[in-house]
Amino acid sequence: MSVMPVISNDDAPHVVRGACPHDCPDTCATLVTVERGRATRIQGDPDHPFTQGFLCAKVNRYLERTYHRDRLTTPLRRVGPKGSGTFERATWDEALDAIAERLNAIRASSDGPQSILPYSYAGTMGYVQGESMDRRFFHRIGASKLDRTICATAGAVGMQMTVGANIGADAEGVPESDLVLLWGTNTLTSNPHLWPFVRQARDHGATVIAIDPLRTRTAEQCDEWIGIRPGTDAALALGMMHVLFAEGLQDDDYIARHTLGADQLRARAAEYPPSLVSAITGVSEDTIVSLARRYGAAKAAFIRINYGLQRHGGGGMAVRTIACLPAVVGHWRRAGGGVQLSTSAAFQFNKQALQRPDLSPPVRTINMIRLGHALTLPDAGVGGPPVKALVVYNSNPAAVAPDTNDVRRGLLRDDLFTVVLEHFLTDTADHADWVLPATTQLEHWDVHFAYGHLHATLNRPAIAPLGEAKSNAEIFRLLAQRMGLDDACFRDDDVTLIRQALDTTADRMKGVTFDALMEHGWVRLNVPRPFLPFADGGFLTPSGKCEFYSERMVRMGLDPLPAFTPPHEFPENVPALAAKYPLTLISSPRHQFLNSTFVNVDSLRRDAKPEVMVHPHDAAPRGIVDGATLVVRNDRGEFHGVARVTDAVRPTVVWAPSVWWLKLTGDGANANATTSQLETDLGHGPVFYDNLVEVAVAGGARA
Repeated sequence: MSVMPVISNDDAPHVVRGACPHDCPDTCATLVTVERGRATRIQGDPDHPFTQGFLCAKVNRYLERTYHRDRLTTPLRRVGPKGSGTFERATWDEALDAIAERLNAIRASSDGPQSILPYSYAGTMGYVQGESMDRRFFHRIGASKLDRTICATAGAVGMQMTVGANIGADAEGVPESDLVLLWGTNTLTSNPHLWPFVRQARDHGATVIAIDPLRTRTAEQCDEWIGIRPGTDAALALGMMHVLFAEGLQDDDYIARHTLGADQLRARAAEYPPSLVSAITGVSEDTIVSLARRYGAAKAAFIRINYGLQRHGGGGMAVRTIACLPAVVGHWRRAGGGVQLSTSAAFQFNKQALQRPDLSPPVRTINMIRLGHALTLPDAGVGGPPVKALVVYNSNPAAVAPDTNDVRRGLLRDDLFTVVLEHFLTDTADHADWVLPATTQLEHWDVHFAYGHLHATLNRPAIAPLGEAKSNAEIFRLLAQRMGLDDACFRDDDVTLIRQALDTTADRMKGVTFDALMEHGWVRLNVPRPFLPFADGGFLTPSGKCEFYSERMVRMGLDPLPAFTPPHEFPENVPALAAKYPLTLISSPRHQFLNSTFVNVDSLRRDAKPEVMVHPHDAAPRGIVDGATLVVRNDRGEFHGVARVTDAVRPTVVWAPSVWWLKLTGDGANANATTSQLETDLGHGPVFYDNLVEVAVAGGARA
C-alpha cells in the first residue's frame, strides 16, 4: 500500500505517517492504515531507527481509544451540579459565544484578565496542539501564565546546573556500552524502545543493573536489582564517588580538561563513606563498593535515569549528583557512555514564533502543582486576584494533580467558570461548565520533538475529525475570533504553525524541513551518529565545563556542590510524622496507563482494580493478605486498593500503580488524594513520591 501525505478520498487502503503524541521518551513514528475513511490499523514504523516497527501496549490500542463509544463529538453545556457530569448537547456557535462572553466579562472585571488561568500539560506532546495557538491566545488576553512543572523541571534544572542543558547520551550508542545502569526507570513500561539497545549491549558483554525501590518488570529482566530507599539516590552516587576517588578510578585527564570544582567534589565525596551511605540508602556496603568499582572499571557506562527519581524534595540535587558521575570517570568520551535524563534540549524548534510571548503583558505565574491552593485560597495561594476562570486542555488535573481533594474543592466552586477541551468526560470534564470535543492524533496535523532520541517527527491527519471535534489550535483560533482578537497571528493554520516551528537557523535543525518531514515522516537532527555531546568537553554551562561546583547554585542560595538533600518526608527527619505514617508510597504509572490516559480503554483496564503492593514484613503485623481491600491514608486524604503482598517492593515502601480516573476506582479517589503540593529543591517540581502513609485493612482501626 502507498504512503499518503494527507487525508485521501480514495476508498483504496492506504497508509499515513504519524507520530505518537504521548508523554514518553520514545515519540514513536507510526503508520496508520486507512480504509474507506476509517483507520483500521496502527503500527510502529519499521524504518525508524528508534521505533523499529513496534508500539507499546498502550498505543497499540490507540484505534480503540479513537473510536471509543464514549468519545466526545459535540460541545456540551453543564445542566447539573458541578462534578455531576450532567450535560446537554450544544452547538459550536452557542459554546463559542458563551465562552467568549464570559471570558471577556472577566477580563473587564476589577480582577482583570489575570484571574483567567490556562491549565495544560502533555496530553499531547505536539508543538501545534500543545503550545502554539493556545499560548498566543492566553498571552494576548493577558491571562496568568502557568508554570508547567508537573513532570520534568527538577531534573531538568539539575542537568542544567551540571552539564548546562537537558542533553544526554544518545540511546543509539548504547550497544557500545559495557555497563548499563537503569537508575530509577522502569524501562519496559516507560521507555520500551530503549530496551532493544540495552539487549544489544548485554549481548556484547555488558552487565545491566536496575537501581530502584521497586523490583519492576524491568528489574526482573536485569542482571541485578539494587533495591534503594526512595529519595536517597544522591547519597548512593556520592558513595560511588567516594570509592572512585579513594581507589584512584577517576579519569584525571578528563577531570583536568573538562570539569570545574574537582577538588571540592573530592572533599564532598569523602564525607560519604559506604558505611554512611548504606545507612541512608538501605543498600549494603559491599554492594556500594562493588557498584562503584564496576562503574570505575567500565570504559563506556550508560546511566539512564528517569523522572520518577526526581519527584521528592531533593530531586533536583539527586539528578545533578548522578549527572556528575560520567565526568568523574570520563565516560562521555566514548559511544555508549554518559548519562541520559532527556534529549529534549538537543531540539531547537522556534518556540518564540510558535508561542509569541511578546503578546503578553507582565503577569503573574502560577505553579501548576499548586492548583489546589490557587483555586481554594483567598489570594489564589500565589498572590494576585482569585482564579475566576480555568481553561483545561491536554490534562486531567482532577486525577493527576497533587492533593486532589484540594483540587476538587476548587473545581466545585460555583463561581469558577471552567472550560475543558477533551476526548472524554474525564474527572475534570465532569466539573466543567463547557466541554469542547477535541481531535485525537489521527485527526490533526502536528510536529514533535523527542526526549529519548534525536529524531523530529511529523504527524499527518489520517482521518477526518469524528463528529464535530476540532483541533486544539482551531478551537483557540475560533475563540480568538469571537473575543475580537484580530491579530494576524490568529489566522495561521496548522501547517503554517509547523513551518514557523521549523523556521530556525539553529545548526542542529539543519535539514529538518517541512518538505523533508513530508517525504520521510521523520528526520534525525543534524548531529553525528552516535551523538557524543561532551566527548571533548564543550559543556553548555557558563564555564564550558561540567560544573561539579556551580556559582549559579550559590546565587540561588543553594549548596554549590552535589549533596544528599533528603525528601521532605524523610523518616529520620520527621520522626513524629513517621511514627504515625511509617510507609513511603510510590504511585508510578500502571503498565497499561500513561498517567490518566488510556484508563477508560476496556482492553487495557481488563476489569482491573487499583492495587496496593506491600512487602511481607509490613503486611504481616497489619494482618494484610493478598486480595484484602486496603485503605491507604495520611493527613491529606485516603484511597482504597486491593492488596498484593510481594517482595517486589522494599520493606517500608508501598506501591500503588496509578493514575486511575477517580470515577473508575470504586471509592472516587486515587493515590493523589495523599500527595502534597510541596515543591522540589530545584525547578519547583512535584513531590509525588515524597509521601508518608499508613496502610490498613479497610474497616479496621484508624491509624
